[in-house]
Amino acid sequence: MKRNIFFVLVVFAALFGCKKDQLLTYGSRDNIYLNYKDKDGNQDTSVLTYSFAYNPTLAQDTIWVPVIISGQRSKTERRFAISVVDTATTAKAGLHYEALKPSYTMPADSGTVKVPVIIKNTDPELANKSVVLTILVSGGQDFNSSLPVALRMRSILYSSRLEQPAWWIYWMGNLGPYSRIKHQLFLISSGTTDLVDMSKPNAYLQIPRTLYYIDNVRTFINDPFAWVARYPEKGYILTKRADGSNDYDFYSSSSPGKKFYLKYYAQAGKYFFVDENGQQVIIN
Repeated sequence: MKRNIFFVLVVFAALFGCKKDQLLTYGSRDNIYLNYKDKDGNQDTSVLTYSFAYNPTLAQDTIWVPVIISGQRSKTERRFAISVVDTATTAKAGLHYEALKPSYTMPADSGTVKVPVIIKNTDPELANKSVVLTILVSGGQDFNSSLPVALRMRSILYSSRLEQPAWWIYWMGNLGPYSRIKHQLFLISSGTTDLVDMSKPNAYLQIPRTLYYIDNVRTFINDPFAWVARYPEKGYILTKRADGSNDYDFYSSSSPGKKFYLKYYAQAGKYFFVDENGQQVIIN
């Protein structure tokens, strides 16, 4: 009899223990943060950099910001917020980026989502300077904002500025001295974004292809009028300047604010692009 009573007590204890566990289930609101990882899989809080220079026809582009929850998924969609940190931002709404929405949605049964942040290339000054857009994700109506700010904040540094690539020095005999305008015209007309670095093993195998790219640039520089007529699908336009000269502006129809100066030199009887240093753009 005593043995039976013992077993009954064990059963009641187990049932009571299960009921107590149920009372301790997860009940607080989930947190939310930015899901950037470095090459080692650790949280990456460094500045994100971008340049429109490699896509000069783009009037705008989309930065997809990865957002992740810290907690459990939900069977219903939930709302969170992303805002601009004014004290850490030099970019101007409307000019450098599209204004953010009041809230964003984490889909049902999902723990991650990518939010579009649209940056713009309509300011000509981006060729000379960079701007910073700093964003902060917060809980909004359905999440907490308890995690450190460093995990929820990200700065985007962007411009349309170019820097001399390492491979340029190996082809300076053809391309001539570096300038940013020349580099941009190279990107427009060459058919590639870079040339072979001759310090690499077996680089000589790429010489014929590299010379082909350089010849594309040379053809364009020597007669941009013919190039525009030959490649209308590229969307570039030559428009005569309204200053009474014989000079032209060269630009993409999708980005009319970014113009390249094509100047007529009477002594040579020829048009030359002019770079940021006031020098003629010449390809040998």
